[in-house]
Amino acid sequence: MLRAVAIIPARFASTRLPGKPLASLKGKVLIQRVYEQASSAKLIDAVFVATDDKRIFDVVISFGGKAVMTSSGHASGTDRIAEAAKNIDCEIIVNVQGDEPFIRPEMVDDTVKLLIDDPRAAISTLAKKTTNIEEILSLNVVKVVMDNEGFAMYFSRSPIPYYRDEWQVQITDYRTCLPDRQAQNTDFNLVFKVQTSDPRRQTFFCYKHIGIYGFRKEALLDFSLMGQGRLEMIEKLEQLRALASGMKIKVKETLYDTFGIDTVEDLRKAEEWLNLSS
Repeated sequence: MLRAVAIIPARFASTRLPGKPLASLKGKVLIQRVYEQASSAKLIDAVFVATDDKRIFDVVISFGGKAVMTSSGHASGTDRIAEAAKNIDCEIIVNVQGDEPFIRPEMVDDTVKLLIDDPRAAISTLAKKTTNIEEILSLNVVKVVMDNEGFAMYFSRSPIPYYRDEWQVQITDYRTCLPDRQAQNTDFNLVFKVQTSDPRRQTFFCYKHIGIYGFRKEALLDFSLMGQGRLEMIEKLEQLRALASGMKIKVKETLYDTFGIDTVEDLRKAEEWLNLSS
């Protein structure tokens, strides 16, 4: 039995960047760069790409990687890796996002080590401290709060925790700007405003969730069979399904950051990063 494997979910379809896993990034396709980063992790015994597309499968095999064909009907990458994991004899599975070529091997190892060191944890993940107010307020940046032992208490797109003495919610009535039909069902708009006497002395921060997960195999298979709960449907965050079911998610603070490739502009930015690091 293998102790830990990394599985990279990859699908060809993408709204903003079709064929994203096979997009070229300075001489290598995106999925190959992610595969090589995951393969460099010291605690990973094998890496697999789980895909529903024969083109991706063939490319992975061509550069010497391992690939598994999965159903095209999966709603999420987690469901896809769960199907692949059923036939892999291992204890721990790390879900490495297929569009993050700058994921560091150390980050993969950290997710594995969290599960090795704490038998109470069913899932592991990472978070990075941020004081950037744009990130804190962004609905596209997921935040997490942890208890004193490092277990996740909640994930949200909203800024958590809420700094009562430094932040203020402004309620703006914008019904007059809407057609009558919409205005009848709309009461107010919420806008976050940061209130601080001296911006140079800001003390607030949040933990930005980094989208890499380690799963005990049995936890991953159980998770894939669960139905969506109310909180998950509201926030559109599947990790809330795990918390609502009582699964414990251990979180480690990391100093590293990464970003996903979703657009042509992201590819251009990634090439700039590679040029700077070479």
